[in-house]
Amino acid sequence: MFPNSQASEMLALIATLDPASQAAGAVSTGWVSVANHLGFLALVQTGVLGTAATVDAKLQQALDNAGTGAKDITGKSITQIVKATGDNKQALINIKPEELDTVNGFGFVRVTVTVGVAASITSAQLIGVNPRYAPADSQNQAAVVQVI
Repeated sequence: MFPNSQASEMLALIATLDPASQAAGAVSTGWVSVANHLGFLALVQTGVLGTAATVDAKLQQALDNAGTGAKDITGKSITQIVKATGDNKQALINIKPEELDTVNGFGFVRVTVTVGVAASITSAQLIGVNPRYAPADSQNQAAVVQVI
């Protein structure tokens, strides 16, 4: 679509759950406004899962960056990943701002990853796609230290 653009000008890394051995339980990224991008992509990754472990992931929406009124976004959760087939896998969740409950003022999203049974290696990224105001890489989270 934009042959002269760098990929980093079209994508922004806006929230992450850095790779870690996640204990059983849920962890979430911070809340991110959907105002600056036309779409978003959540990338969920597993490493080696613990014995009998499960991994679930979903997108949630809220009214503000404090998480007021937080609720799940219908249809935006992965099929559970299980130890038997789930080591070193990836799952992608696409979302557009218009898929949120905007009628009721929801304009913020986050990724939540839940590990069940046993600690497992996981990570997740929330990527802003097609910025309303280019370049997108100006909206990268502070932890992005290099764009080459």
